[in-house]
Amino acid sequence: MKQSGYACAYGAGTIINAIATWKGAAFGIDLKTEAEVILTDDKKIHGYMEEGGDTKLIERCVELTLSRFGSTSGAKVATKSQIPIASGLKSSSAAANATVLATLDALGETLPPLEAVTIGVRAALDAKVTITGAFDDACASMLGGFVITDNRKMELISRVERDSEVLILAPEKKVFSSATNVGRSKLIGKWVELAYKEAIAGNYEKAMTLNGFLYCAALGFSTEPMMAALEAGIEGVSLSGTGPAYTALGSPELLDKLEPVWGRMGGKVIRTKVINTPYLNTGTNSGGKTCR
Repeated sequence: MKQSGYACAYGAGTIINAIATWKGAAFGIDLKTEAEVILTDDKKIHGYMEEGGDTKLIERCVELTLSRFGSTSGAKVATKSQIPIASGLKSSSAAANATVLATLDALGETLPPLEAVTIGVRAALDAKVTITGAFDDACASMLGGFVITDNRKMELISRVERDSEVLILAPEKKVFSSATNVGRSKLIGKWVELAYKEAIAGNYEKAMTLNGFLYCAALGFSTEPMMAALEAGIEGVSLSGTGPAYTALGSPELLDKLEPVWGRMGGKVIRTKVINTPYLNTGTNSGGKTCR
């Protein structure tokens, strides 16, 4: 008999991009990716993404999760997402987390959140959609709030909850993390370390703004969206991930000032908020609850 499972996970914004130093920080944002997994008897795994794109990542997530429990089932996995792909808003981490959780739901199993995260990180590395494994992004996506991590050690250093509204500028251009110029990113490592120390001290806005200017310089992105945010009174703004999206944290009043300015820069402007509440594995096999 076929079994099905459902789950979702959230996108995230960057505080510290981990490519330069393997140390990262990120915050969950209230844009979600949903996944549905149906177990089958044919032992093959077939993926479909409503938003388009390569299905290797979600198929590998299902494969590794099934293997974790010794299952020899096949599966059909489908995702749909509110997160613009290849924009630096952690669409891959959200897809991986949602798929792992949906597979667990289909199996009627659960795992500690960080173990579920590591399955998705391993799948992302196998699928070559990430450079460091994006453990920081995956933790922010799964757990919500503001997280700081050591990606090399796969260690969650801290997590705090803090409310804030978020404004996103998502240009039409797509930039895949796997194609990032790692060499240029490494050159700014000692200065990214300074930003990381600010994040450790809880100065998230200062950290992300330093990070943004550094990575814009290293990767060739415009700093104009960041300067416009500073002119509006925003203290926390950054290139998100390896771009091309920018994210800003701030009060509703400050974001009201920035939103029309970013709107004139082209691309899509999205108004959302930090998501602090982690999604628990409460899909179709556990009462039919859906994501918030």
